Amino acid sequence: MSILKNDNFLRALARQPVTRQPIWMMRQAGRYLPEYREIRARAGDFLSLCKNPELACEVTLQPLARFDLDAAIIFSDILTIPDAMGMGLHFVENEGPRFSKVLQTEEDIRQLPIPDPQKELRYVMEAISLTKRELQQRVPLIGFAGSPWTLACYMLEGGSSKQFERIRKMAYQQPKVLHLLLGKLSAATVLYLNAQIESGAEAVMIFDTWGGLLSPAQYQEFSLNYIQEIIAQLRPIPKIVFTKNGGQWLDKIAQCGCDAVGVDWTTDLAQAAKLVQGRVALQGNLDPLALFAPEEIIEREVKKILEAVKDYPGFVFNLGHGILQQTSPDRAKFLIDTVHRLGRKA
Repeated sequence: MSILKNDNFLRALARQPVTRQPIWMMRQAGRYLPEYREIRARAGDFLSLCKNPELACEVTLQPLARFDLDAAIIFSDILTIPDAMGMGLHFVENEGPRFSKVLQTEEDIRQLPIPDPQKELRYVMEAISLTKRELQQRVPLIGFAGSPWTLACYMLEGGSSKQFERIRKMAYQQPKVLHLLLGKLSAATVLYLNAQIESGAEAVMIFDTWGGLLSPAQYQEFSLNYIQEIIAQLRPIPKIVFTKNGGQWLDKIAQCGCDAVGVDWTTDLAQAAKLVQGRVALQGNLDPLALFAPEEIIEREVKKILEAVKDYPGFVFNLGHGILQQTSPDRAKFLIDTVHRLGRKA
């Protein structure tokens, strides 16, 4: 097996010494880069871009051509599984994801197929295999999936929403039906992530974007229990779990079997370190809006984060959520270079 030229990201996830502070950014391949927008226009639409392995590979590699990042993340979307289940995913400009089919009844859920990742989702596997070859062992490649709860939020609402009231009502009114859907999504996610690992992903991340909408007891029942089930069935590579607005549950998340916990910007990183007590690596947590500030402010915020985890075993610098479309690539470069400069290890 070839040795990675830069393995600091994987070493940090394993809570081992690193030569410099590793950094990557959620949504690092995306709309803030003019070269991405050019390829997106060529592809025709977002989903067509996701489903073209050659273009998805090119987009994955774009930020690494610009920036000295410590990891790549495959260009895809968390809603690929529902789309492969026949939900008819499409994206509406300025509105986000929509499904042609909306789950209305228990029978609709029972009829949902569990996709074969080597058939319905083969384009993702081909993109990963191609990207892995093109990376030539420069940095690790991250695969990912949405959590069952987060996928169910979109599937039951028919698209994006601010509060996802339909699924939250179902949690009270028809919990058994909701568990049926979450169970299917859990099984599909295990197959999907294991196929990504077999195709070359060296770490995987579960995005629990909407777990923070739940009460503490519901979070355990409807989100974290399923994440734990998934992790227990994955092949032995590093696994990261990120629950947006999940700061109050970091201790529980750290016990779910993952290797690292993502932290958003609403959580104090020093407190997070105390909560998880070195059991897992931490990842985070710069506010994406900080990248709109002058460089001296960005540097100040980087120093705060690095100071908060200076004695913590295992830290990956990241944003507290995805980089925003209007972000200047120059600010992103300044952030990455600053993290490496200030986070240089002896």
